[in-house]
Amino acid sequence: MVYSTARHSHSQPGMSLPPLTMHFAPLASGYDLLLCDVWGVVHNGVAATPESCDALIRYRAQGGTVVLITNAPRPGAFVQQFIDRLNVPRGAYDGIVSSGDVTRAVVAARAGEQVFHLGPERDLPIFDDLGVDLVPVERADFVVCSGLFDDTRETPQDYQGLIEKMRARSLPMVCANPDIVVERGEQLVYCAGAIADLYAAAGGEVLYAGKPYRPIYEQAMAQAQAIRGQAVEPARVLAIGDSVRTDLTGAAGFGIDCLFVTAGIHADELGGREQPDRLAQTDIFAAAGVYPKAVMRRLAW
Repeated sequence: MVYSTARHSHSQPGMSLPPLTMHFAPLASGYDLLLCDVWGVVHNGVAATPESCDALIRYRAQGGTVVLITNAPRPGAFVQQFIDRLNVPRGAYDGIVSSGDVTRAVVAARAGEQVFHLGPERDLPIFDDLGVDLVPVERADFVVCSGLFDDTRETPQDYQGLIEKMRARSLPMVCANPDIVVERGEQLVYCAGAIADLYAAAGGEVLYAGKPYRPIYEQAMAQAQAIRGQAVEPARVLAIGDSVRTDLTGAAGFGIDCLFVTAGIHADELGGREQPDRLAQTDIFAAAGVYPKAVMRRLAW
């Protein structure tokens, strides 16, 4: 499996603005598999989004398969425990694939090397049962970045000194969560991708483990095949997400359709959660060079 460090872009020049739809039901029959983002679609970090969970339950009742695909820098089993606490019903999905799962595969492939973990203690389960020796940056062979040490008060700029130290030692970095920011209730907090991008800009080598890169999609497709007992054609797969950078670009790069949810991390720049600005959508999709199949404010049946 190749873990790409290059950005994917799928340009569709001259496309008109994708349709804004209020209901998912008319789209549902066109797809056998949903690769659904978690944070920003199924929950906002504080509570489940009831209408989104209901839509996924109804989709599954019609025979569809739902694999949650998330840039959470923790194993899928820990993601499930977290969303359980937010009251996301298990009937809303069939499986979970996280960037933490992909990161674990990368770390396992580098067995015997010493790791500097850049991130909060809550992400330590990413190393469970891998026999990893966690060491200070001065002794590390590579870095696993899962986030900021304290995302409640720090910004990526606070890490310039550490970035210089890692760059001086030419340490490769595995970014366990390529997201730049994520919702936590009504707040936006910085994620590992923000630090990883600064490190890459400084000349550091970065391997991004999650969306928008292929490995996480390949792992999700393999899980879906195991669940369904047969492979799913890409034309019958729909990604759902709220991020242009990760969800929309990732789906385009992987060659599958995307349903874009506006009431997520782009809500403010798109004119608000309830009345998104269609012209702002035109601008944001055109600037990225990628276009979704359709747009919804929130996922709802």
